[in-house]
Amino acid sequence: MLRWLTVPILTCVALLGGACSDTPDPVAGDGGNTSGHRVPDRLVVDIQSSSVSPELSVRFEAALAAVMHCDGVPGAVVSVDLGGAGGGRWVATAGVSDIESGDPMTADLQWPIRSITKSFTVTLLLQLVDEGLVSLDDTIDTWVEGIPGGDSITLGELADMTSGVPDYTGEAFVEDFTADPTARFTRQQLLDYVREGEPSAPPGAERRYINSSTVLLGEVVEQVGGEPFAELLEQRVTDALGLDDTFYPDSVEGFTDSHATGYQPDGDNPSDGDTLDVAPVNFTVFDTAGAMISSAEDLEAWAAALGRGDLLATATAEQRFDASPLVEGPEYDSYGMGIGELDQWWGHTGEGFGYTTLVMYDPTSGARVVALMNVSGLDQHPPTKLFRRIAGILQGSDGPDACGSA
Repeated sequence: MLRWLTVPILTCVALLGGACSDTPDPVAGDGGNTSGHRVPDRLVVDIQSSSVSPELSVRFEAALAAVMHCDGVPGAVVSVDLGGAGGGRWVATAGVSDIESGDPMTADLQWPIRSITKSFTVTLLLQLVDEGLVSLDDTIDTWVEGIPGGDSITLGELADMTSGVPDYTGEAFVEDFTADPTARFTRQQLLDYVREGEPSAPPGAERRYINSSTVLLGEVVEQVGGEPFAELLEQRVTDALGLDDTFYPDSVEGFTDSHATGYQPDGDNPSDGDTLDVAPVNFTVFDTAGAMISSAEDLEAWAAALGRGDLLATATAEQRFDASPLVEGPEYDSYGMGIGELDQWWGHTGEGFGYTTLVMYDPTSGARVVALMNVSGLDQHPPTKLFRRIAGILQGSDGPDACGSA
């Protein structure tokens, strides 16, 4: 999960949810009036479509409004598909896509999915495993030289976050990014930061969420697949599933169409929880750990495909669910191989540079939830808070208090 806080910049937690170190220089947004924005007092929730019961619709709407109000979320797109015959589907937008213009949130925008990218990257790796082109027991030094402990770290440990590999979001990276937030970062630059770091633990010793793990897997996927990551993603995943709005960008700017503005806590007024900065825009710092872009509709399809393991052999798909709690990282009840668990649903979340995201799938009912919000760097992950409330509602309760602990 990618979290980037502005004051101070928090390195590992800041980018994709790991350990942190501080640097005193805040990073502002990339143009225009970037700081001091206040979320509008009036929140409008627009039900785009609903075939669920009126009672469920009212409760979903109330849960969304409560989380957005308590956390100061500018805007959101949420879909709940209850699965099965006659289960019903509910889609809503809420708030604004841009605070300054006041433009309402719409359901057809592009979204940076941040660490949900990891679930795509690991899926590509596991396809190569199914084809006998790589083994999860192979060590990373076969493809990438100079990684600390690389002769002992396996691809499986990188995929399930037990590698202990150094994260790239350390002091050297933060210094370079702060000097020029619009600079293009190559994967080799990011891997050089990894080479300079210190492992957090011996391979296999603990499950610690480390962004470098999935950047390294992206490099393996490219080398073994023989094509750029973007092309392999299209050939093997998005075309196969009809995800027409999902892609891996190759530019700092990333976006190719309309999108919500991303926000993070105000670097000039860190004690004022009501004001927000426009977040930086630089997709190249995320690479195959978090750079992908998608849409709410595509992510609904991905939630099901990911949860079921549609693109994988049955045994390989089942192996992903060998999970346990993270010792450090984003909020999951347990984390497996490119997939995490919340309230016995499986999927992935993401965060960073102004956006928080979630896709979850219930293997029992086939239900799925997508939640996308244009804010990051808060004390908790708003889509996860909302998801837990929705899951609770579907179990006959209201779930956790929106203004309390998720």
